[in-house]
Amino acid sequence: MHVHAAPSSPGASRTKSVLAFSLVATLAYVVVTFVAGLRAHSLALLSEAGHNVSDFLALLLSFAAVYFQSRPADQARTFGYQRAGVLAAFVNASTLVVIAIWIGIEAVHRLSAPVTVQPRLMMIVAAAGVAMNGLIAALLWGVARDVNLRSAFLHMAGDTLSTAAVIAGGVGILLTGQNWIDPALSLLIAALILWSSIGIVRETLNILLEGTPRGVSLPEIRQGMEEIEGVINVHDLHIWSLGSSSRALACHVTIADIPPSESACILLKLNHVLKDHFHISHTTIQFEHSGCQQLDGCVVPLEEMAGSHSHSHHGHSH
Repeated sequence: MHVHAAPSSPGASRTKSVLAFSLVATLAYVVVTFVAGLRAHSLALLSEAGHNVSDFLALLLSFAAVYFQSRPADQARTFGYQRAGVLAAFVNASTLVVIAIWIGIEAVHRLSAPVTVQPRLMMIVAAAGVAMNGLIAALLWGVARDVNLRSAFLHMAGDTLSTAAVIAGGVGILLTGQNWIDPALSLLIAALILWSSIGIVRETLNILLEGTPRGVSLPEIRQGMEEIEGVINVHDLHIWSLGSSSRALACHVTIADIPPSESACILLKLNHVLKDHFHISHTTIQFEHSGCQQLDGCVVPLEEMAGSHSHSHHGHSH
């Protein structure tokens, strides 16, 4: 067995600095927004505080991912620590779903019994949030070289817009005196939290259950592999996510009854197609010279069920 350490990128230290600053700034804003929401009796500000907790958690997960990516796999964790961030994201997103539901219930209650709010304080705190979220989004854009950091950037950019909505709500209350605007905004923010959180729950749950990654087509990948000269068919094909951005594949490949030295060229071409066309670099490929039926977990497409009962293998790539 051999394990690999992920190489650290040249900009890793700068990325960590940006994320550390973003974490501190976001946490400070959460505290300020929560206290201001209590003082202004503004559910919209309290909702915004809850929303920015999701920002903090998203940034924390990005920071953890950058940290864990530099840690090597070992004898106990042969795939490394890639699932740690996924598990944390699932727990955090599930908690945010509960928070969003609570905000929604409280907002409906306030719509029936409006509470007087302080729109000026709402606007001041929200303006500070727009400036902070905008700055963090700009910093993240400068280091967003992978999907992890790009998702954090999109999160912060979206929150800049939602915080601007709180300012608009403060202006509306100031001009009209209609306090129902505050809980109405809270419902919109709660819906945004719920929508983004459910998306994270579904994605992480699929990873934890080792489901086929989103956007991956097994028939397309099987076809691409079977087009390689020397490949008779591909079956027992499994593709799953190791983490949020890395995938693994395992399958059985039927080839002619040839020596292992001759099958090496086929294996090389298979790995080339999987890496360059489907972005899958971790593969386990078992060669066989007579197809296997659905036996001991070997999943075969229906059109291949007429194959032989026995099978043998020459080698694998890992």
